[in-house]
Amino acid sequence: MRLEAAGVPVEPIRIDPYTDQRFTFFRDPDGLPLELYETP
Repeated sequence: MRLEAAGVPVEPIRIDPYTDQRFTFFRDPDGLPLELYETP
């Protein structure tokens, strides 16, 4: 993942059990949590 390559700690990618889409969380430079969610 590009974030990991840039040195950003990222949680493991998970699969939403309802949509089967992948998602993960990481923190922005201020420490706030952000979520990346795959869309079809």
